[in-house]
Amino acid sequence: MDYHDKFTNIHMDVIQEVGNIGAGNAATALSRLLGRAVDMDVPIAEIVPIYDVTGHYGSPEMSVCAVLVRTEEEFACSLIFIIDEKKADIIADLMIPTDLSGMDESERTRIRNSAIAEQGNIVLGTFLNALSTITGWPLPTSTPSVARDMLGSIMSLAASIFGFVGESAMLIKTNLHIRGLDDEGLGGTVIMIPDPGSLERLLEKLGML
Repeated sequence: MDYHDKFTNIHMDVIQEVGNIGAGNAATALSRLLGRAVDMDVPIAEIVPIYDVTGHYGSPEMSVCAVLVRTEEEFACSLIFIIDEKKADIIADLMIPTDLSGMDESERTRIRNSAIAEQGNIVLGTFLNALSTITGWPLPTSTPSVARDMLGSIMSLAASIFGFVGESAMLIKTNLHIRGLDDEGLGGTVIMIPDPGSLERLLEKLGML
């Protein structure tokens, strides 16, 4: 069943507020980690069919980094943080105190991936904490995993893995600005793919607000 049409404006306002709280907390956490001021644009929340996610983010040929975590219990779902690969590496290099120039490419990638996993964990963790605050549900997460590939390939894989358990995905798009580093923003999208039954529970919970 597709739940896209069952989300009323009131439900979406609540999801938007989750995004607002999560983005603000993520900016604060990243700022402390990087030692630089970090701002985030007001996020945009959408509910879309899982197979249409790629078209809502960017070109399928775009090289991205994706960080994946799982949460279980009251609200079981998969969450993916996607960011342009070059921009993810920019943030990673700010997080890494070691000079990577003398290392071979595989070692640099390994170290950067560890930093990118932490980036994604911060963003996804603050989003889940905001959702937990609104619902009252504990939402523990798995260890984050990182993938580098074209956006189309990553989303096709996600759809093939998760499409059989849920038809809709919740997107929260935002834009990170690291002061003194860039003017256009570093981008970033949180994609939440609920397991069967999770959207029903969330709809019920939101209906009580």
